[in-house]
Amino acid sequence: MVETKEKKGLKISLCLPTLNEEKTIGKEIILFKSELVERYPLLDEIAVIDSGSEDKTLEVARNFGADTYLASDILPELEPKRGKGENLWKAIYQLEGDIIVYVDADISNIHPRFVYGLVAPLIYRDEVKYVKGFYDRPLALSGNVRPSGGGRVTEILVRPLFSLFFPDLTAMIQPLSGEYAVRRDVLEQIAFPIGYGVETSHLIDVYSKYGLEAFAQTDLDKRVHENKPTQDLGKMSFGILQTFIKRAKALEILDKADHTTILRQFQARRDQYEQNLIEIIEDERPPMIEIDAYREKFGK
Repeated sequence: MVETKEKKGLKISLCLPTLNEEKTIGKEIILFKSELVERYPLLDEIAVIDSGSEDKTLEVARNFGADTYLASDILPELEPKRGKGENLWKAIYQLEGDIIVYVDADISNIHPRFVYGLVAPLIYRDEVKYVKGFYDRPLALSGNVRPSGGGRVTEILVRPLFSLFFPDLTAMIQPLSGEYAVRRDVLEQIAFPIGYGVETSHLIDVYSKYGLEAFAQTDLDKRVHENKPTQDLGKMSFGILQTFIKRAKALEILDKADHTTILRQFQARRDQYEQNLIEIIEDERPPMIEIDAYREKFGK
């Protein structure tokens, strides 16, 4: 992979967006630097872009050899905004890579595959523009069939929305995964919500510009991290809905009357992912006052 990267003259940057991640950021930097910079020179830079942590995230990251930046210090002439999407957007300006890899900083079971698994399709296949990671979340279930590991917001909000309005995008097993790698010339062409809607907006915007063939997915095996409380998931969903509605209006798809009635979900059977197609038709009864028998009975 390194040989092909060098032959093509590619430069690869890793961005770790952070906010109060002192417990996990050191381990990630040690692993990526030792394996993917020193042992195999796959990465050209490792950068932490921080939203304003109140703990020792930046100090730890700096001590372990990462480049560290406050998002508010990048493009200081712009009004500062706080949010993960802001960090990801500012990385395009600050970092030098032809390919930028984004990896969340709170992964307990971090492994080099979280980087090399994402960049490989971009190195080997010129037609691929955006690579999304997917993974299992450890679940104590018996038998061979289990849910695909999609998070609660994915399964309750995003997958139903995509099933209704963007059926092609239901092919993404983990649409809200925070692990993805993208070519610079794609990132510089799309808008970035500063908050929770950034991953959803990326999928819709890249799909609208380049089609489904621009995407690839990589199986990253398992991802272990802390689950968020339900109130936080409500905030996330609210942000995603705003992003989704804005794009749906711009693409003029909200007014279409022929929405699909097929919900597309994933399940995993051993090491295979299967998409289930479930028809759900929400018929409605008219107001009771419109029923002749009702009006006759009650003298309406």
